[in-house]
Amino acid sequence: MDKIPNLPNIQPELLDLPTPDKLAPTGDLDHPPRILLLYGSLRERSFSRFLTEEAARILEHFGAEVKIFDPMELPMVGSVPETHPKVVELRELCLWSEGQVWCSPERHGAVTAVMKNQIDWIPLEMGAIRPSQGRTLAVMQVCGGSQSFNVVNTLRLLGRWMRMFTIPNQSSVPMAYKEFDDAGRMRPSGYYDRVVDVMEELFKMTLLLRGRTDYLTDRYSERNERARKAIDRQIDKL
Repeated sequence: MDKIPNLPNIQPELLDLPTPDKLAPTGDLDHPPRILLLYGSLRERSFSRFLTEEAARILEHFGAEVKIFDPMELPMVGSVPETHPKVVELRELCLWSEGQVWCSPERHGAVTAVMKNQIDWIPLEMGAIRPSQGRTLAVMQVCGGSQSFNVVNTLRLLGRWMRMFTIPNQSSVPMAYKEFDDAGRMRPSGYYDRVVDVMEELFKMTLLLRGRTDYLTDRYSERNERARKAIDRQIDKL
């Protein structure tokens, strides 16, 4: 194929020209949207878990199938083989999910080790499969004092690194001990309304993107690399 005028570095046969028709959803979409929720604390009275459970209730009302991963007994990354039952459970849930919610307390101005450990156990690739790529993501945090956005900003960075579609909206709940009753239910407030906003947006974006993520995450650079490797393999056979 002839080179593209003014774009001599591009391989024309590997360049996709996006069209609306190519964004038509594919695959099995008869099931409810599948949302995995992760939280970042092991405390018995964990406000990040309480907020995660509130989010799960809202998502279930919208029609999602939700699963919450319990980080208790998940070993530190690298300390056990990848065949450890908790590691296998987490990775299988990631593959199952179409969207995710990450919620962490803020500790020393950052995400907790519990939260980061879960994310670190999720590989960018498992053979030809990428457990996180193309999933939608909502981020939330709880604060012991005044409102902060350190954690949600860090979670956004991690979500981008994991090749996830992180929605614009987010939730940060200050002085979380005031926002939950003795049963762990969130009290009515503007902060609760914001959680509803975030879950509503996540659900909408998950519906919008599912069945389209394979196309949306298909990259020219990766097609080009595969083509070069295929040529190298043919040369090696000569």
